[in-house]
Amino acid sequence: MNPRPILLTGCQGQLGFELQRSLALFGPLVALDRQTGDLADPAALVRQIAELRPRILVNAAAYTAVDKAESDAATAYAINAEAPGALGEAAAKVGALVVHYSTDYVFDGQSERPYREDDAPNPVSVYGASKLAGERALQASGAAHLIFRTSWVFGAHGGNFLKTMLRLAAEREALKVVNDQFGAPTSAALLADATALILARYFVGGRYQRTTEPDAFPSGLYHLTAAGATSWHDYAAYIVAAARRAGKPLKLTPDGLTPIPGVKYPTPAQRPANSRLDCGRAEQAFGLVLPPWEQGVEYVLRQIL
Repeated sequence: MNPRPILLTGCQGQLGFELQRSLALFGPLVALDRQTGDLADPAALVRQIAELRPRILVNAAAYTAVDKAESDAATAYAINAEAPGALGEAAAKVGALVVHYSTDYVFDGQSERPYREDDAPNPVSVYGASKLAGERALQASGAAHLIFRTSWVFGAHGGNFLKTMLRLAAEREALKVVNDQFGAPTSAALLADATALILARYFVGGRYQRTTEPDAFPSGLYHLTAAGATSWHDYAAYIVAAARRAGKPLKLTPDGLTPIPGVKYPTPAQRPANSRLDCGRAEQAFGLVLPPWEQGVEYVLRQIL
């Protein structure tokens, strides 16, 4: 009998693109993009879940246009809040584990230390509020689940801060970048590989080989980022310096980057000043050793350059 597949949504996003690689280790994978699995139409996805009966549903799709969400809240909530709840309910009916990704934006950024999973959320943007609502909808759905909050995601595929900096550095000799917002740049490859490592534990220690009771698997909410932290300004400086070391011709040097406070770069959506997440719970539960964010930047730069 063929094993039940893993169902992946958002396969053309920067995280979904990497998950197609890492999840291929576990057998049949059904990867859906926006055309074949649109979270804005969760009813169609619910029908696919009922038909495919996946053993795991990995939801890497999301509404990620942070500033646009301020004027398009209905769409942001439909995709980020309502859809995860509907997918969770459908997954519960077929006994599927749901893996879902959330964000540091569920916090207001006022803490002086990295946020832990049990800290009270207080989003300051529509995007953050919609993602928090999605977490809660999935938690209430009855499905076994893993929710991974992460931050500042980048990769060789898709649009992100790293690639924007490379483009601007090739065009300009001077650039202003915010220096009072802090977080951990996290590569999509790291998230995908950590997900696969955690799911390997689920297969070996959970319901599929029955070596332990299924409930022994530590499902729930976890923070998952690269190690360390930096500001947007220092992140940009690292990108520029590393790209120049790799031989990329750039007009911009790290000295051409001017640090500015966030108030000097207003955006429709407010950003948390502190996006640092404490990942100790995930490291302990799953035996992870999370590498420094600089390692992920070097890896992606090698891919791009």
